[in-house]
Amino acid sequence: MIKRRDPYHHGDLRRALVNAATELARSHGPDDVILREVARRVGVSASAAYRHFADRDALLAAVASRARAAMAEAMIDAVARRPPIGDPRSDAVARFRVIGRAYIAFALEEPGLFRTAFGAWPALTEPGDLSPSTMLIAALDNLVATGAMSSSRRVGAEGAAWAAVHGISILLADGALGQVDSRGRDAVVDRTLDLVVSGLVRHRFIGTG
Repeated sequence: MIKRRDPYHHGDLRRALVNAATELARSHGPDDVILREVARRVGVSASAAYRHFADRDALLAAVASRARAAMAEAMIDAVARRPPIGDPRSDAVARFRVIGRAYIAFALEEPGLFRTAFGAWPALTEPGDLSPSTMLIAALDNLVATGAMSSSRRVGAEGAAWAAVHGISILLADGALGQVDSRGRDAVVDRTLDLVVSGLVRHRFIGTG
């Protein structure tokens, strides 16, 4: 008997598997990322896929890493589109608000990737990798460096800020606020960011951005 040969003969199979899994996650969320289905879409046997990923969680960890990088890129793009104000402290506050708004926008525009980005599978983030958390930490450090936020308020700030923005993202994407219209959604986002900024930033810079 002639053994069946996999139709995938060249290139980076691991990357191809992650590409296919990412598209599944984008369309349907993490629940539909199944290793055998990903292998079928790429055109290889399940055993070939298992040579690159020990199990489904390992594959989802790779997709989550890519989803976090995509979210961070969206945050960077949003910052780049915003013209500078001219005052370092006001610019730092505006940048902080922009990355928060971009985080929420990504959750609403790419709900499948958003759900995948922060799942229970092991993180694959390496030092220097692009991620929303590194963007947040840099923005908070910049608030302190410019004098917009006191160093005493910096301690633990990333956890509180992230929890607020991530929580409103879930409520708008999948939860009780999912049915509000665009005007109501914008108002909720603005108010959430106002509350986060008011808890961190020196009073005279709160309204900037």
